[in-house]
Amino acid sequence: MNDNNIEIIESVETVESIVVVEISSQTDEIVEVEMAGETDEVKRETKALIEALRRRAQAEAETAGTFTRETYLNAVRKARAAIEGEKIMDKDARLEYFWVVFKDETEKNWHLMMKDFVDFSVRLQNAAKAAWEAFNAPRHQG
Repeated sequence: MNDNNIEIIESVETVESIVVVEISSQTDEIVEVEMAGETDEVKRETKALIEALRRRAQAEAETAGTFTRETYLNAVRKARAAIEGEKIMDKDARLEYFWVVFKDETEKNWHLMMKDFVDFSVRLQNAAKAAWEAFNAPRHQG
């Protein structure tokens, strides 16, 4: 009780949330084959983990694709601005300049896209490795 003769009661409720995860047939088959001796609960959680990794990988790939498109558009816009800014050049010189700028920007963007792809691949491999290590960690029976 406090100074006003009011009793304060604290109540804590725990709520478990249930998330429905659609498991692909490929994930289901892999887990069933590779983990034949495990319990259904272990298999179910592993399938959910793999699907979460797959969804995350797809989101990362889509984001990388968006960045690549934006980089490409910026390069094209810069090339156009450079060409339009050089009105005094004759038509052949402008066209040649455009192709040089376009080629350089395209090569640069290609390298950036490949770097993004390699970085994404490494991140995906690290995530899969971490998931596998977490899955194979010693279990505490409680």
